[in-house]
Amino acid sequence: MAWSKPARVKRFFQSEVGAAVAWVAGSLVLAAVVSPWLFRAGKHLAFTAEVSAMPAFLEWLGDACGRAKFGRYFNRAMLLSALFLLPVLLRRIRRLRSAAGLGATDSWSRLSWSSVAVQIVIGCVVAGGMLWGLGAILEVAGAYVPKPSPPSLGKLVSKVLIPAVAASLLEEWLFRGVLLGLWLRVARAAAAGIGSALLFAFLHFLEPPAGTVIADPGQAFAGFRLLGKILLHFTDPLFFVADFATLLAVGLILAWARVRTGSLWFSIGLHAGWIIVFKAFNLYYQTVPGHALYPWGVGESLRSGILPLVTLGITAAICHFVLRLFSPARPPV
Repeated sequence: MAWSKPARVKRFFQSEVGAAVAWVAGSLVLAAVVSPWLFRAGKHLAFTAEVSAMPAFLEWLGDACGRAKFGRYFNRAMLLSALFLLPVLLRRIRRLRSAAGLGATDSWSRLSWSSVAVQIVIGCVVAGGMLWGLGAILEVAGAYVPKPSPPSLGKLVSKVLIPAVAASLLEEWLFRGVLLGLWLRVARAAAAGIGSALLFAFLHFLEPPAGTVIADPGQAFAGFRLLGKILLHFTDPLFFVADFATLLAVGLILAWARVRTGSLWFSIGLHAGWIIVFKAFNLYYQTVPGHALYPWGVGESLRSGILPLVTLGITAAICHFVLRLFSPARPPV
């Protein structure tokens, strides 16, 4: 029986993946509504912290709000909106699974500290090693050259190691621990992984094209104007293939590792490995303008371009075999 186009669309949004897409779309719309109000509140706090004495934390927060651009407020509004709408999504998926006669699928394993350390180290080596290998190939190909003056050890620690540890722990706890963990209680692993990966990628690219200016960020419809410019950015094939697709692939691999192992530790290792090599390579190397591989083969960094996307595919293939060592049980589908 052939489905008409409206019927196929309706059928899609009655699926778990469709519910995930609707959740991301709803979060974007709510962020567009909330972000101007958040912007005004942040700037008011920044002004108050500047002209009057406040507790140290509020003064730090006020200073951060004062320096933040409207895009950063939209980013934070998107995250808050996604968390706010998450219970709605979970109820929707629970109804879909109940109607299909399906139950919860989540599982979580308790690990010894030695197992935790092994997963983190192996994940870090696999992800970081593959990405550094790509960088070495690009250096041989002439797409990157060493910078004239290498960074100091202190800069390496402050710009690479500390951000890698902080970001991998925080983002894995939020995206793969809280969001994906809650989602897996009511959804199939595939739908949960795709939804969390989409949000992960969106939040990393909620910035309009370079040079975009929103005249009055505090105006009620400023969020929708910014959202329009962001979504237009996604219609650029180069941006979608060279930038967004790589972060989506990263999110999918991290979600898959979380499901396969029943814990966050291998995902934390992968995440940390990617960040360490990405930031370290940026400190030690610079692009060669006008190289034949630019911009489709590789962009302005190791996370941009078709070659990084292919490298992520190879990394996923390696993880498929490595994760057999850590999988507590066959992953749900």
